[in-house]
Amino acid sequence: MVGYLEIYVKVHVTYFFMIRKDLINLLLDRPTRLSDLAQILDVSPKDLANDLDHLFKSLKRSDYKIVVKPATCLKCGFIFSKNKLTKPSKCPKCKSTWIDDPLVKIVRK
Repeated sequence: MVGYLEIYVKVHVTYFFMIRKDLINLLLDRPTRLSDLAQILDVSPKDLANDLDHLFKSLKRSDYKIVVKPATCLKCGFIFSKNKLTKPSKCPKCKSTWIDDPLVKIVRK
């Protein structure tokens, strides 16, 4: 059991240090869905959204900026807030679950 816990901790510590440093390269000029990126990195979308929030704050003082295309209801066209990085479960306007994921990318200023 100790071996499993040790491997689990190493993987997540490696992810923690890698993620904020390398997310810039992964998202630079590439619009990406948070769910796709979370699947590639093998983390939960909520954890990744948290890391992206921290990254966005630190990028304010750098040569990069964040561009977010917000989630959109494909039935009625409702546009969600740019602050919501994870896919909403349903549209507050028409209650549809046919929602397009938000896209995130990083560009140079």
